[in-house]
Amino acid sequence: MTVKKIGGWRQTSATEVYDNPWIRVTHEDVITPAGTAGIYGVVHFKNLAVGVVPVDEEGFTWLVRQSRYTLDAYTWEIPEGGAPVNEDPRAAAERELAEETGLRATHWEELLRLHTSNSVTDECAVVYVARGLSQGVTCHEDTEDIEIRRLPLTEAIAMAMTGEITDALSVAALFKLGLAWKE
Repeated sequence: MTVKKIGGWRQTSATEVYDNPWIRVTHEDVITPAGTAGIYGVVHFKNLAVGVVPVDEEGFTWLVRQSRYTLDAYTWEIPEGGAPVNEDPRAAAERELAEETGLRATHWEELLRLHTSNSVTDECAVVYVARGLSQGVTCHEDTEDIEIRRLPLTEAIAMAMTGEITDALSVAALFKLGLAWKE
């Protein structure tokens, strides 16, 4: 039996139980850090999550309200999407911003990198701040039912503070940008 060490954990077996174009799920038999036998289900993402907080010269940003199938609800969030792991994250972020809002930007700055839900998935995310904005035409995907809203960045941050925005990537990005904005 091959044993793979993962921090204080030991993986004794891993079996793929599901696969589609976006994710792969494995069932893993493990020995916990306490030495007991257990199981772990891991969702492996085939794409990198990318997000953008566009900010114009007046201090306004854009949010996207879209239907999220898994939640059976509409959510407000920053423009975001997925990119193949071998694609440049900024190029993917530029594409997502243009597709969802029609915006193009001349100045890009990486804001943060994070793991979206590290207890069950290996998904990684990169978020950028985009400035020097100009308006173009949106090009929504077939799976997107989108409403776009331009609002003061401070109002978007307040929406995250009150729980009106619950998307983890959006909340983290808005909070970090809000802290930097005050400095």
